[in-house]
Amino acid sequence: MRIDAVELFHVAMPLISPWRTAYGEDFTVESVLIRMESEGKYAWAESSPLAAPCYSPEWAGGVFATLKQWMAPAVVGKSVSSGDDMQAKLAHFKGNSFAKAALDNAWWVLDAKLQEMPLYRRLGATRNGVDTGADFGVCDTINELLDDIAPALDEGYKRVKLKFRPGWDTEMLRAVRNRFPTQTFHIDCNSGYRIGDLEMFCRIDDFNLAMIEQPLQYDDLVDHARLQETIRTPICLDESICSVDRAVMALDLGSCQYINIKPARVGGLTNALKIHDLAKEAGIPCWVGGMLESAVGLQIMVALAMLDNFTYPADIFPSSRFYTDDLGKPELQLTRGPDGSPQVKASEEPGIGCEPSPELLQKVTVAHARIEA
Repeated sequence: MRIDAVELFHVAMPLISPWRTAYGEDFTVESVLIRMESEGKYAWAESSPLAAPCYSPEWAGGVFATLKQWMAPAVVGKSVSSGDDMQAKLAHFKGNSFAKAALDNAWWVLDAKLQEMPLYRRLGATRNGVDTGADFGVCDTINELLDDIAPALDEGYKRVKLKFRPGWDTEMLRAVRNRFPTQTFHIDCNSGYRIGDLEMFCRIDDFNLAMIEQPLQYDDLVDHARLQETIRTPICLDESICSVDRAVMALDLGSCQYINIKPARVGGLTNALKIHDLAKEAGIPCWVGGMLESAVGLQIMVALAMLDNFTYPADIFPSSRFYTDDLGKPELQLTRGPDGSPQVKASEEPGIGCEPSPELLQKVTVAHARIEA
């Protein structure tokens, strides 16, 4: 397809309540939405690195500027024949995975629309339904957390993820395990610890967790391999897997037993597919994670999650979990699987069947740009 124009929107979407992790608190989610045009049709996509460079080195304002000044002009007016071709046209720009993902994801959604296919089918998925888990950030008190977890388990969620950081760690985990001794839990450290905390991670083996997500530095693979060799609990890498090459190195080093794939973090759906396939070949299960995107970004993640090596319940939530009025319409809703567990299903419309509300988009836009051929 020839890319005729790209329109960019840096948005700030207010959350229902603050989201607290090891790297800080978010009161609004800053994201970049992109509208790509070709052959008289258009498609929307989203890349959400958050407001500050705390989850990764990228941030929404920087992603917007990089796309506006460099990356969008590099592809607008050009013919892009595949996801690999898009990646090749952006390869001379170093890093900046979230910025590349905006263009890559938009290409896939637009290509699916041009072929009149739902995105999940265009990606090669055959199922349309995947389990989703429940996630809980840092709360004001442990009792508040326990009271939040109980209804989620009653609703049938098959696993629960707990944010884990210094000061909100083993005492919290012990209280959760005492209250819920048999349910499936894992913790997400968001790079909050170092290999010097090895003794603590050895003690965590006693809590029978499904995994420890990203315990060490965001850019580390070697210390994660040392940690995984020492402890029984599986390690899942998230922030450390920011490209296909990093995934290859992690698998070679034995740095993890799970991989969380966020399409924005790895540079887009093209790379997400490759990492999924590499992990499948290596016998490493995957799951899809999110960055508190609007329903536009969520629908892209849902489509990806339909691939068969995404076997652990996804970090994909209904719009009402974080937003009183989701920017993307229609909002994402949960369904129920055959066993009654919460699931998400991909849109059967060409592309993703979702785009921003024009009125809401105007309200939350921080910056806007249009690049034409």
